[in-house]
Amino acid sequence: MSVHRARSAAFAAVLTAAALSLTACGSAGSSSAKSGDAAGGKNAKTATSVADFGGMDGLVAAAKKEGKLHVITLPRDWANYGKLMDDFKAKYGIEIEDENPDGASQDEINAVTSRKGQDRAPDVLDLGSAFAISAAKQGLLAPYKVVDFDKIPDTMKDPAGLRYNDYGGYMSIACDAKKVAACPKTFADLLKPEYKGMVALNGNPTKAGAAFGAVYAAALANGGSLDNIQPGIDFFAKVKQAGNFNPVEVTPATIEKGETPISIDWSYLNAGYADKFKDKGIDWQVSIPSDGSYAQYYNQAINKDAPHPAAARLWEEYLYSAEGQNGFLGGYATPALFDAMKTAGTLDSALAAKLPSVEKPFTTFPTQEQTDAAKKTVTENWAKAIAG
Repeated sequence: MSVHRARSAAFAAVLTAAALSLTACGSAGSSSAKSGDAAGGKNAKTATSVADFGGMDGLVAAAKKEGKLHVITLPRDWANYGKLMDDFKAKYGIEIEDENPDGASQDEINAVTSRKGQDRAPDVLDLGSAFAISAAKQGLLAPYKVVDFDKIPDTMKDPAGLRYNDYGGYMSIACDAKKVAACPKTFADLLKPEYKGMVALNGNPTKAGAAFGAVYAAALANGGSLDNIQPGIDFFAKVKQAGNFNPVEVTPATIEKGETPISIDWSYLNAGYADKFKDKGIDWQVSIPSDGSYAQYYNQAINKDAPHPAAARLWEEYLYSAEGQNGFLGGYATPALFDAMKTAGTLDSALAAKLPSVEKPFTTFPTQEQTDAAKKTVTENWAKAIAG
């Protein structure tokens, strides 16, 4: 993943977990890490719930014994992950190594497969839905059910606990209003001649969930469907032919330097840029396009061969606690347990009020089969379309 943040314009309906639920949804070191033990001497790598540790105290003790957590491709500006990592470390005294923060979902999967059995392998993963499905099919993920697993809607988790939604948002179009005379508000606008060399994506859609989501949204805006993502690929080929496509992958640095004045990215990332850049003279304006309304959650998962399996499971418990879910909310993202926490009175209402809102809520999400087919189509056709 690459990292972004920005201001959101006001729209009609506030995002909720119900409106976002999905069906899917460095050099390597030696193998020296010790796996934490659950209660009764059970290896933490086989623990499927906190009960296998004899309760939360047992899990915390085992995780502290390991003392480390390896995460990957978690930018500090992405869905408030910087604060979440800092708070986890302060709470449990466990060091977090965040490798390749500007990487993509496919980079996470590659690290799991290439570093199997090594101490530098990632313990946990944060994946776009298409990539989470792929990792589960490859047998890379460990089944684990957090304490509040039953409160996660069925459409937002694998029934065995191989993966589950954590936070989500809508695809949005953002631009620096001080560099762009009239900011685009729809996908159709992106073909206008005044946007020469300005339209950039957050990564490559064959590798990055954010860019893949952008292609899906563009497909919906151009006669495609959840069964047919090809019109989205064709649309970006037209953007390229018009001279408007910018091959630079968006990061905070490229926005600050003015290299990527128009960005197509998740609403929670763009919504946070106002905070990040308002003191630097960047007027970052955001629209959720009405002609291509598309929403998605990312997914949490544990590496089946995690070098720090107890710490990995404690990280998941933390993220799905009220503290962790409200942490995502603080990054303008809708947490998976939004509705359950609202009912329980544990949702931070002040943060919820700041969520971006949308004119046309997206409520019908891709099935696993549709996602697989879309990913295959993008993998086969994207490079040729953009090179043309």
